[in-house]
Amino acid sequence: MLTIIDHPLICHKLTIMRNKETGTKDFRQNLDEIGGLMVYEVTRDLPLHSVDIETPITKYTGQELATKVVVVPILRAGLGMVSGIMDLIPTAKVAHIGMYRDEETLEPHPYFEKYPPAFADSLAIIVDPMLATGGSSIAAIDMVKKQGCKNIKLVCLVGAPEGVKAVESAHPDVDIYLAALDDHLNENGYIVPGLGDAGDRIFGTK
Repeated sequence: MLTIIDHPLICHKLTIMRNKETGTKDFRQNLDEIGGLMVYEVTRDLPLHSVDIETPITKYTGQELATKVVVVPILRAGLGMVSGIMDLIPTAKVAHIGMYRDEETLEPHPYFEKYPPAFADSLAIIVDPMLATGGSSIAAIDMVKKQGCKNIKLVCLVGAPEGVKAVESAHPDVDIYLAALDDHLNENGYIVPGLGDAGDRIFGTK
């Protein structure tokens, strides 16, 4: 299922990120903040269990998360969303999936993966600012599923209809969350209107 999280604060910050005049510092900061705002909605249905505590006044039965959360950034651009998510879920673990895209075929090529213990029993939140052709997201979901994880959510800032359709076709059991669904992909596989190369803009490599 596709969910567009079009909160006014997210729309405002995403517009700043789209602007080609926005520098690395502001681009990175707004990405970080949007990541936190999005995960608030992404985790809305997390299960809870009861826990007995004592307040300064009396005994009390409260609730805490019943599921472990693992944030899975697709390197390198996905790293830009981790901090904002960890601010809201400081107990979350972080896995890493490294892959690069062949500029001619646009196909993803994995080169690194690392997962925390008990990963299979966790909620895996795969993060990447861009959902373009869908190739990297599909490959990442494939890799996560090979680890035995079944509870998976894909969180991206900007997506193209082509990428959304590809992920939905390959993994209909994975929920997709976007801040915006853009118009289309251009001949070079970039999202239009998009926000450029997120990795380069996050790390100032162009």
